[in-house]
Amino acid sequence: MNQLDLATKAAWLAYIGGYTQSEVAQKLNISSVKAHRLIAQAHANNIVKIFVEGEIIECVELEEKISKQFNLDSCIVAPTIEGVDSFKSVGAAGASFLYNLLKNNKNKMVGVGKGRSLSAVVENLPHFQTEKIKFVSVSGGLTRRFSTNPYDVIHRLAERTNSEAFFLPVPYMAKDESEKQMLLEQNSVRQMLDFAKQAEIYLVGIGSIESNAHVHESGLVEESIWNKMIENHAVGDFMGQFLDTSGNEIKDSSNNLSLGLTSEDIRGKKVIAIVGGSQKGKVTQAILQKNIITDLIISEESAKELIKLM
Repeated sequence: MNQLDLATKAAWLAYIGGYTQSEVAQKLNISSVKAHRLIAQAHANNIVKIFVEGEIIECVELEEKISKQFNLDSCIVAPTIEGVDSFKSVGAAGASFLYNLLKNNKNKMVGVGKGRSLSAVVENLPHFQTEKIKFVSVSGGLTRRFSTNPYDVIHRLAERTNSEAFFLPVPYMAKDESEKQMLLEQNSVRQMLDFAKQAEIYLVGIGSIESNAHVHESGLVEESIWNKMIENHAVGDFMGQFLDTSGNEIKDSSNNLSLGLTSEDIRGKKVIAIVGGSQKGKVTQAILQKNIITDLIISEESAKELIKLM
């Protein structure tokens, strides 16, 4: 048995079997010190995923206020922990929610967005077997630089769950209207978009103008378009559409260049929004006012900002 296999077995005994460190050592016929090192190695190699089931009363109060205000099926506020990136906290909460959702569903199609928050969810998701789940992109993911998008989650999500993934091979936003029409005329693109509309569940992110938005940093949106949206007082984007504080789309031709499903395409479905990071209260409120989101998982910082705005 190689070292990583031994570390994995030690982690299983400790976290799944419930054995103490000394008991793990006895079962593997190794010293207690080595058992400790193996469990630490399992953590270092991202083998161990932990879901914390308890809730913090302050976060529960925020959840209740937000759920009631926006008539949500569920709201989870991931607590702020000093020294811990809020994306990690939201990712852990989102992974637990998604794990339970996928374990209790089969023969479902899940539409998947992109971004750091969704990437954090996948990072915290354990490897497990789903029953005939399919994942499909709801928007394009290619950047203008044609570089790999480190926060494109669909393939990693499928790998974690041993499921099929269907990728939309176009940019997030077209350069201009002629490019958009040219891409939408491709049979493969039209078929993939029609396929994505058949999903029963959608897992999406929310981007804010105020923070270091993923779509801007990764080059998914042209710099000129980004600057124009700032000039038009957009608060952020949702599925390629930039919105004002009331949840209305910014009236500008450059806001019609997204290549993917629109928010109206997913209305009436189960739509889970994952909101990591801070300074996302304004954009979250804008999107919640559209009455499309059914389930919200949000950082404590952004939840508190949202409550103040309410």
